[in-house]
Amino acid sequence: MRFRHPDGSVVHLAYCTNVHPAETLDGVLAQLRDHCEPVRKRLGRDRLGIGLWLAKDAAHALVTDPAALRGLRTELDRRGLEVVTLNGFPYEGFGAEEVKYRVYKPDWTDPERLSHTTDLARLLAALLPDDVTDGTISTLPLAWRTPFDPVHAEAARAALTALAQRLDALDELTGRSIRIGLEPEPGCTVETTSDAIAPLTAVGHDRIGVCVDTCHLATSFEEPRTALDALAAAGVPVVKSQLSAALHAEHPHLAQVREALAAFDEPRFLHQTRTRTPAGLRGTDDLGEALAGDALPDSAPWRAHFHVPLHAAPAPPLTSTLPVLKDTLTHLVGGPHPRTRHLEVETYTWQALPPELRPRSRPQLADGIAAELTLARDLLTDLGLKELP
Repeated sequence: MRFRHPDGSVVHLAYCTNVHPAETLDGVLAQLRDHCEPVRKRLGRDRLGIGLWLAKDAAHALVTDPAALRGLRTELDRRGLEVVTLNGFPYEGFGAEEVKYRVYKPDWTDPERLSHTTDLARLLAALLPDDVTDGTISTLPLAWRTPFDPVHAEAARAALTALAQRLDALDELTGRSIRIGLEPEPGCTVETTSDAIAPLTAVGHDRIGVCVDTCHLATSFEEPRTALDALAAAGVPVVKSQLSAALHAEHPHLAQVREALAAFDEPRFLHQTRTRTPAGLRGTDDLGEALAGDALPDSAPWRAHFHVPLHAAPAPPLTSTLPVLKDTLTHLVGGPHPRTRHLEVETYTWQALPPELRPRSRPQLADGIAAELTLARDLLTDLGLKELP
């Protein structure tokens, strides 16, 4: 979906395909047929943007077989789909029964992360629509916080610097500008947008910036305007933003609130949980840890890293951080010029929701994704953007 900003530029809205587990190229092609095209048809649009997730094996198949890459591009065009952004955070196994800490490997201290991201950039340059010259890729925020020392930090900086040089060369070769955004996430070396400033300043290249995930931003209780203004002041670009909502519990000391939260404590993904205290932010690596005993103070609201559907907040006594998303979007694209032109709905947890909230069929999942995109579209038009055909 494309929108015309009041300044005349085009803002792209997509949804991320990491909600549909697929590790191989055949799996990716099946996603386009079984999920992405049906979502487009539900929206009644001739064209739909998707934030493609290409796992290691799928990316390798495309990089090593030019015919396969041409075939993917043809299939995207045939099904009315376009790709301007990739999700390069998960490397493999994102559809496994237990992902948890595995999603942070390989990190930016491992040469394989540089190699994989380079491959993704080359693929994206080939997949961009003919009338688009700018692409973006989100990636993990350097590494999980442990172990990470100055030696690891220097290895990550060197890898990102090498990546920036490769992106420069790719631009010169293809005329396509690909930028990478570190995605701050609770528990990682770069947990907040402010944590991103020092390492990105050290890299010092405008092709390497930040991907602002509004669930992560909210989970860490960051104030959107403050966060975005600090990035701008430091010269760190917001290359893309993932539109997502976290789980919010206003009164975690109440038994009924804890019971409601426990329904979201599931075994597949980490659900880092945070609260504010007079001494600063406190947190646990997972929701179950927060619910067990007194691991987390419960005198102030809790937020958990659980991407809940944008259009369907949890039933009381819980809610979502959709207001943070709306506030962030206002500051991202509601001004005289957009701070980013790539937006991506990223609710990958549909099948991790409490059983009664999960879609029971492909049509139900397509309905839910279409409803999320409709909400995002309405937020953009309310900010003065005009949807393009």
